[in-house]
Amino acid sequence: MDTATPAVTVALHDGSSVVAETGQVDARRHGELLLPAVDRVLAEAGVKLDAVTDVAVGVGPGPYTGLRVGLVTAATFGSALSVPVHGVCTLDALAYAAGRDGLEGPFAVATDARRKEVYWARYEDCRTRDAEPAVDRPADVADRLAGLPVVGAGALLYPEAFPDARGPEHVSAGALAALAAERLAAGAALLPPQPLYLRRPDAQVPKNYKVVTPQ
Repeated sequence: MDTATPAVTVALHDGSSVVAETGQVDARRHGELLLPAVDRVLAEAGVKLDAVTDVAVGVGPGPYTGLRVGLVTAATFGSALSVPVHGVCTLDALAYAAGRDGLEGPFAVATDARRKEVYWARYEDCRTRDAEPAVDRPADVADRLAGLPVVGAGALLYPEAFPDARGPEHVSAGALAALAAERLAAGAALLPPQPLYLRRPDAQVPKNYKVVTPQ
């Protein structure tokens, strides 16, 4: 599952292929949409939740509110089912999906970080990221990515900085699950299910606030 972008996306993978998948783009309803999406996927596959042996969740980077919905839900499932929970970088899942669609490297991935910024990373190929994800204004990274295809909603939002913008626009849980399954089968380590925020949340405790508790 992934809720790091406006897409709320869930998939079930049997170790070889995606069995069922669903997704809906709505940046304001992650908490409302995620559990019904899980129910739809399980119903389509004809299995119950206790059949799940592993949970893979997108860890971002992404905005605080949406991202934590997926991470908390994944942690809850992991605890209730006593199964491992694996983190996958959301940008990696987008890169992997682009590679399955035929895009060859090098290329970059950029998602919308709001505040007129993008979360981005550069890839040698669909499985190999060059460095840690970053958050920047599009104009500040345009020269570094000049001449490269750039995948994702961040690229599509800022065509002046990323003239060779490509799809997919949003992450797919099917691609995330397939990447996680591939890495697990190869014995590769996945990320801990901890959020990649890359910056402070918008909501902060105000300075010099009044104390209203009794003295």
